[in-house]
Amino acid sequence: MTLTYIWAGFFIVGFLAALAQWIFMGDADVFKRIVDGTFESARVGVMEISLPLAGVMTLWLGILTIGEKAGAIQFVAKLIAPFFSRIFPGVPRDHPATGLMVMNYSANFLGLDNAATPVGLKAMESLQSLNPKKDEATDAQIMFLVLQTAGLTLIPLTVMAQRAVLGAKDPSDIFIPTLIATFAGTFVALIAVAIKQRINLFDTVIMAWLGTITAIVIGIVWYFSQHLTKEEIQLVSKVAANFILLSVIVIFISAALAKKVNVYEAFVEGAKGGIQTSLTIIPYLVGMLVAISVLRNSGVLGMMVSGMSWLVAQMGFNTDFTAALPTALMKSISGSGARAMMIDAMKTYGVDSFVGRLVSILQGSSDTTFYIIALYFGSVGITKTRYAITYGLLADVAGVAAAIWVAYLFFH
Repeated sequence: MTLTYIWAGFFIVGFLAALAQWIFMGDADVFKRIVDGTFESARVGVMEISLPLAGVMTLWLGILTIGEKAGAIQFVAKLIAPFFSRIFPGVPRDHPATGLMVMNYSANFLGLDNAATPVGLKAMESLQSLNPKKDEATDAQIMFLVLQTAGLTLIPLTVMAQRAVLGAKDPSDIFIPTLIATFAGTFVALIAVAIKQRINLFDTVIMAWLGTITAIVIGIVWYFSQHLTKEEIQLVSKVAANFILLSVIVIFISAALAKKVNVYEAFVEGAKGGIQTSLTIIPYLVGMLVAISVLRNSGVLGMMVSGMSWLVAQMGFNTDFTAALPTALMKSISGSGARAMMIDAMKTYGVDSFVGRLVSILQGSSDTTFYIIALYFGSVGITKTRYAITYGLLADVAGVAAAIWVAYLFFH
């Protein structure tokens, strides 16, 4: 229901703002701007976003299916299992939930959303079998969900695809910045929940995993900020991102061939979901784009951005990032709403502008907290979420702060 009230609220607030402009400022054209904007946004949502997106999604879903059949998820699962057994101490190491959680995170990390959701729901069901209070979330379930909301992803596929559709010179230039931001959100979420649950963070395996990953990320950031100019940072980010993406494709195909998988049939099998995915998002995307258009053309979004800019300026900070804050605020509530705001910002400010890149990083650096908690807890009948929402939102805040900082580092 939250999204319903938000969507309806956009129209109502937009209308009231337009009415106020007409009455107090004599702006009779405001209603025409709003109506014209709704038609244009509906056209853009279908003709310029959803349909072109089908081709890009078809390609990458096919490639990712090849990787799945090549055993990429199983390989990552075996690699991560020793670490997971320590951050989920309430789950026996040989319990099916452990393997399912690793499979779910691995699928999310590799961008296999179609595989991640059903496996994640099965993992939640398995965790529920260990739950003595069936209506109240356990510590393990909360850790699982909060890390899920942090949205750690290797390849922000959908974001890069949408940047390509909108004509970005290099759609993948946000790849490394997004990885840094999503890592920061995930790291904060893990540490915060571990402290809450009194998990021993000084365990050798935990420290080795967190230390190694953190050292790599810090090393990248330190080297980029100390030894490279802005132009060199963008160049390295572009080359590294494209090299890794191409390497992933080649590794997936090579591994699948080694396992005697019919890679072309696997590609076609996965690619079939590309068109369906694009068609599925049309009503959600159009609905949100139209509602956002009403807010923008009525002047509400402009007033929000101006207010945020004024507050940030009073604090003595640069205000260039404030135009991206509506996307950040919406991300915790609605994935489709945040996606629509991201697209609207890229079309308004330019897909390769600072704001256009920042909203892309924001979209790829966290997941939809309220939706995920409602979906996963609802699937097993949990009504008492305890501290899951609080810590999920904490992960979102950390991801947003990191996204803003890394956007300034790479693109400002």
